[in-house]
Amino acid sequence: MGSLYANNNQICRVYVLFFLGFLAVNYTIFYGTYTLFGVEPGLGFYTLLVIAAVSYPLAAMIERVVSNNYTRVFYTVASSWMGISFYVLTVMAVYWLLSIFIKIPGEVAGTIIIVLSALLSGYSLINSGHIDIKHVNIPLNGLERKVRAVQLSDIHIGSIRNSEYLEEVVEKTNKIDPELVLITGDMVDGSARLHTHTFNAINQLKAPVFFIMGNHETYEGLDEVLRVLRGVKMKILRDQMVEFNGIQIIGVEYSFERNHMKNVLSKVDIDQSKPSIVLYHTPTELEATADAGVGLQLSGHTHAGQMLPFNYLVRLMFRYMNGMYKYKDTYLYVSPGTGTWGPPMRLGSRCEITVLDLEASKA
Repeated sequence: MGSLYANNNQICRVYVLFFLGFLAVNYTIFYGTYTLFGVEPGLGFYTLLVIAAVSYPLAAMIERVVSNNYTRVFYTVASSWMGISFYVLTVMAVYWLLSIFIKIPGEVAGTIIIVLSALLSGYSLINSGHIDIKHVNIPLNGLERKVRAVQLSDIHIGSIRNSEYLEEVVEKTNKIDPELVLITGDMVDGSARLHTHTFNAINQLKAPVFFIMGNHETYEGLDEVLRVLRGVKMKILRDQMVEFNGIQIIGVEYSFERNHMKNVLSKVDIDQSKPSIVLYHTPTELEATADAGVGLQLSGHTHAGQMLPFNYLVRLMFRYMNGMYKYKDTYLYVSPGTGTWGPPMRLGSRCEITVLDLEASKA
């Protein structure tokens, strides 16, 4: 009971901090826009400000309690506004910098900011609805024949991307005809309550499925996630190894602990003569993977920044952000994600289903 109370308090603090931060963002963009057009803020200004600032945290709380078609529309609009507001703030910040050197009339600047933000937002919303099929060739030590696998990551099934989106992902994956499907975490979004039927589409995949927990499964609660996935035909790897057609697949569960990968791999009996793949949600500890003699690490988590300007911020946080990397004889592929978190928007990145064409290493 005490832990539940503490958890609820922590959630409340997160919502309060988010609201205050989002309130500051909205105040900045609304006040800046009003000032550019020479309009004095009044009752309408403060009413609009409060509605905009409270929209996302309110929608998120409602979705966790009562989820239906109306609340999902509200949540989608509120999430989209969160993305739009950051575009407006970014374009406005660029204007403030340029205004030091170039004098632009307020109404002209305000119009440009609104139009440019609308264009960026519209493109981002449309772009996030497309799924790229990306082919990657990876040499794997110990592999005797070519193997085609598919990596899915960060699908984020919830209020915005629901079971219909998962069905689309499954349909596209089946057309690729892989021998195995590897899901590297965050299949759950955490925005809406989970139901046992939500992930039934996974059962339609023709290839065996291997799955590891990501941070959003941890936030949702591992027991709840396991309950919902009980009837889904896939192997959930929790700091363990299985062998599939001669390939050693090691699933390392998401953890806040330092050196978690190193600690898990040290307890796994890896046969160095056989090909091996480690699934780990965050693109970290590649050195530990290489030291353990694993040939390939598959990760996600970063969303490749998802949308500008966060692409640059995420790159500062993660050395390995998107795509292929190599350390010693070990490869790492970081998926930009098959879905989106928060705003259903992408700019500077695409949703991706990754086709991994594994081939014998020439070495």
